[in-house]
Amino acid sequence: MGARIAVLALAVACLLLAQRARAEDAPAPAAIAPPRLGGYLQARETWQENVGLTSTLNRVRLSVEGALPNRFAYRVAVELEAGGGARTAATASLRDAYVRWTDAWLALEAGQFKTPFSRDYVTSLTTLETIDRPVVVDSLATKRDIGVMAEASAGNVATLSAGVFNGEGQNIPANRDSTVLWVGRGVVRPVSQVTLGASGAAYGSDSTHWGFEASVEQNGLIARGEWIAQHRRNVPFDDEGWFVVGAGRVLPWAQAFAMQEDLVRRHLGFGARVRATTVGANLDLGSGRTQLTVEYVARRSGATQASRRAALAQFQVKF
Repeated sequence: MGARIAVLALAVACLLLAQRARAEDAPAPAAIAPPRLGGYLQARETWQENVGLTSTLNRVRLSVEGALPNRFAYRVAVELEAGGGARTAATASLRDAYVRWTDAWLALEAGQFKTPFSRDYVTSLTTLETIDRPVVVDSLATKRDIGVMAEASAGNVATLSAGVFNGEGQNIPANRDSTVLWVGRGVVRPVSQVTLGASGAAYGSDSTHWGFEASVEQNGLIARGEWIAQHRRNVPFDDEGWFVVGAGRVLPWAQAFAMQEDLVRRHLGFGARVRATTVGANLDLGSGRTQLTVEYVARRSGATQASRRAALAQFQVKF
């Protein structure tokens, strides 16, 4: 039933686009703008207690995007990060591949892209305060998938995004069981400094996700946090977690930050808990394109809440 509704919604959207195109005066053929190349590189050094020092390429991403006539745009991005491990070489993997149509307050998107769930997830890692996303976002937020999405906005006051996806994850082109993943996110800004949001997702009757977010930004000071939960069918206890991060400019080129996080995976047992405290600083080394981040992380996990400490330094270049 959900798949038929999704197909019907897509067909209606296509008919509306075609009707609008016919209603407009046919302009002279527009020249296609040359594609824009971009990407970033993150080189990391990690010291872990009882492990020692490790050098990694956290991510190397290349992207191409551009505008097309009649309000269409496209983006394709690949990344050297997938499948890497202690004994396995990393491989290149497709991340984004989509077409987007935008007109005033409405946008439609189709292809592979980030599902609209959690501010922290939909925000690029290159602009987050911390080196890595909180564990609750990595564990419970829905990720990239293949599907369609509509986004409506009321200026800078409110945005509503809703989409339907295969539910199989990125780079899996088939929907193996015809069950679709519905994802939606709404954001309001009652004043320019405050943003409030809520997200929800449902994969058939198998599982549901929901989350709430809030952020405040004023004069270089930032405070934001999220709470996310997941319910699985026939599992009596839900997984849930939260994080809070605060940051502020101590110098024009230096930002200090701290984050506290907590995640309980109750479907694995009440001992499956991760708590962590992170402190660090971001140093801007040149017009926002080169950045050095240093972090100290104290993490406790498992039934015994065993402590594990790590220090990280990451050099990031955006191009």
